[in-house]
Amino acid sequence: MKRIIVMAVAIVSIFTYACKKEETTPVSETAGLKKVQEMANDTNTVEIYTTSGALQLGYNDVYLRIRDNATSEYAKDAAFDWMPLMHMMSMTHACPKSQVQKVAGKETLYKGYLVFQMPENASERWTLQLKYQTGGNSFTVEDTVAVPNSTRKRVTVVTGTDSKKYIIALVSPETPQVAVNDFKVGLFTMENKMSFPVVKNFAIDIDPRMPSMGNHGSPNNENLSYQSADSLYHGKLSLTMTGYWKINMMLKNADSDVLKGEAVTEENEASSLFLEVEF
Repeated sequence: MKRIIVMAVAIVSIFTYACKKEETTPVSETAGLKKVQEMANDTNTVEIYTTSGALQLGYNDVYLRIRDNATSEYAKDAAFDWMPLMHMMSMTHACPKSQVQKVAGKETLYKGYLVFQMPENASERWTLQLKYQTGGNSFTVEDTVAVPNSTRKRVTVVTGTDSKKYIIALVSPETPQVAVNDFKVGLFTMENKMSFPVVKNFAIDIDPRMPSMGNHGSPNNENLSYQSADSLYHGKLSLTMTGYWKINMMLKNADSDVLKGEAVTEENEASSLFLEVEF
């Protein structure tokens, strides 16, 4: 009997320890993310993440963490400002960007978005400067970031009939499906070379077509409208088969005036304003 009691106590102790260990094991702050690169100064290392482990032409959700070089602890009290810059042969300009905020439910992970409107090349490059505060002190890191060209048009820069420049970037679907996909794009205007604010309360009509299949369209699409919750334009994109799709668009202002793009007809097979997906 004594032996049975001892064994029972041992089993209960092991179970209790296992439960406590499971309860206290921290969930990874970067689960589902891949590191793009690190930027370091004498005090900290800033880690940059995306879901793919790379930056791409167009829209990017970007995640940041600050690691103390001496203690390897991650900052929980950070405040960020950032500036992406394209260094061209004749000029320097920025791109659309959001503020950086802490990710809900995370202690050390921060998130924002960047919209690279042109790719790097042999003589022109993107840099990213990060200014941040933590522990009551201010710091800066800066480095080159890789933004290669894309095989399909995920972002487009156009001039409207109002003479303003607009940037339209595909946000989702990231992985298109044969289905009615949730469709999101970002719409920005160029105030100057360093300022690209979100354009609010416009509309974007869409007409997806398959040029290689007689330029046929698809049913159940929904035009894009502005949503203040995330400052993006939301609609529905119907893709009825795999392959290459051209998403023809017409950009309209708040008065429904067409600023860029044309309707697709028998005579006009494509709009001058479009994005592309292929899967």
